[in-house]
Amino acid sequence: MLNNIGRSTRIFRAAGIDVYLHWSWFVVAVYAIVSRGHRYSSIVWNVLEYVGLFVIVLLHEFGHSLACRQVGGRSDRIMLWPLGGAAHVVPPPRPAATLWSIAAGPLVNVALLPILGGAYMLADRGGWETTTPDAYRFLLMLLSIDVILLLFNLLPIYPLDGGQILRCLLWFIVGRGRSLMITTILSFVGAAGVLILAAWQRSGLMIAVAVFMLMSCWRGLTQARALLRAAKAPRRAGAACPSCHSAPFLGPRWVCNQCSSRFDPFESGGACPVCSAPNATTQCPDCHLRSPIEQWFAPDAARAATLETQPEHLASR
Repeated sequence: MLNNIGRSTRIFRAAGIDVYLHWSWFVVAVYAIVSRGHRYSSIVWNVLEYVGLFVIVLLHEFGHSLACRQVGGRSDRIMLWPLGGAAHVVPPPRPAATLWSIAAGPLVNVALLPILGGAYMLADRGGWETTTPDAYRFLLMLLSIDVILLLFNLLPIYPLDGGQILRCLLWFIVGRGRSLMITTILSFVGAAGVLILAAWQRSGLMIAVAVFMLMSCWRGLTQARALLRAAKAPRRAGAACPSCHSAPFLGPRWVCNQCSSRFDPFESGGACPVCSAPNATTQCPDCHLRSPIEQWFAPDAARAATLETQPEHLASR
């Protein structure tokens, strides 16, 4: 979804993070607001409820983004779309850092519980149910939305937060690639269960969510296979990514920006041996950050590379 920035509109920027709204959000918003018009005496309250839903989702996604930055990762955009939100987060490839980046989202919903719950209790004690029933119902719906989003997100199904938290916990034990493999295989079962339940209830929205889960599980499984292959590949001693301290691969695994030939920038000093074009930066195969070739040979590079070239289940602890 974050690859479809061209089909979305940037609505604002906060804390260095661009927030985008996908075009389909407006279509679903109109349908959701009109179809639930009987809940309130005025459609304005339906609009406020729908906006409130996405404010909660947005706060959840900012939790992911800010936590990722806190542990040294990168996050620069958030996309809101009909099925929720997606924060672009690239935490350091370590289980603890990734776990915090993921867990911070649901923790935002936990922090909202006493705020929304307190507001609802005050309204209940103040007799709003009879004096201002629309406002009373609105507060109740916001509280319900926060609880439902929290519980749903904690389901241990990839790519939901619960599934990614499970993956991070397994990462401590079995390594990066195997943890993703196990999580996605288990998540296929969970997503299939959601699809069956959605079909039984004839819920178009839940069917779309289940299909999205299954597609994400397949992508996760493909990524897990790539990570397992990469874990067995030989790494270069004496060099390390300045961001995640992972040692680079040996051999021609990088592509020249000029002629598209494969070469090893650490053998040629960054210059392509075919067309002699200088490639100013080299992308890390693990955290995907691009850095100048000389920064890979920092004084502590040899020590970091030695750690990263050990078996994955040891390096990831």
